[in-house]
Amino acid sequence: MEATDLRAAHAALRETAPLVHCLTNTVVQTITANALLAVGAAPAMVDDPAEAGEFAAVASAVLVNVGTVQQRTAEAMRIAARAAGDAGTPWVLDPVAVGGLTFRTELAADLAALRPTVVRGNASEVLALAGAGKGGRGVDSTATPEDALEAAGELARRTGGVVAVSGPVDVVTDGTRVVRIGGGSALLTRTTGAGCALGALVAAYVAAAAAGDPLTGTVAAHAHVALAAEIAADLADGPGTFPAQWLDALDALDDDALTRADLRTDD
Repeated sequence: MEATDLRAAHAALRETAPLVHCLTNTVVQTITANALLAVGAAPAMVDDPAEAGEFAAVASAVLVNVGTVQQRTAEAMRIAARAAGDAGTPWVLDPVAVGGLTFRTELAADLAALRPTVVRGNASEVLALAGAGKGGRGVDSTATPEDALEAAGELARRTGGVVAVSGPVDVVTDGTRVVRIGGGSALLTRTTGAGCALGALVAAYVAAAAAGDPLTGTVAAHAHVALAAEIAADLADGPGTFPAQWLDALDALDDDALTRADLRTDD
């Protein structure tokens, strides 16, 4: 993968303004919506079972994030994932805190069986979803992306999609190719909802026309987030001002900026 591939993915995102249907946790809805708007996508938060399937079928992409899942929203997630699959709509599974709690772990396993286009999580979440670990400390990982690389590859081959493992250096794989994305800022880990917003940006990028390869779209989203975080960290006074600077930087990055991403590719 070349950095120029990311330029094309970003251009396509801005041109198509994909509509991303977010079934996500209540803590992060605002920052998720704002991050999507900042990169040029359109957010929608439709999580009622009566509407979730219908909307998933017409959206450009779907995000399923199990962060604050309840019985009602779990039903909506299953319906939306099935509808997205039937309609050929790309969808992203974010298995927040999977492994530590039985209900969400079983739900995430059911959703993974519906073959998400992308699974995006931290190393402990990916290990747990792949059946190779017990989860982390709540939403915090106790493993590194490199620890989860083998399990991520196996999970990608099982789902037929892409698995992205977030960390100081993000790792993205489709079960054959592996791409690492460096950069970013530690302040992302002190910003509520930054990782969940990344899942929504992955959905937006994968939906974009020029990112027909889900691996390219997933890498582009991670690169966009990392580059914006570097800019924001230089301008922010700390974790209080960082989120606003990060949203501004997400908006300000142009196509050429993504060619500066720190990519390392294993073919």
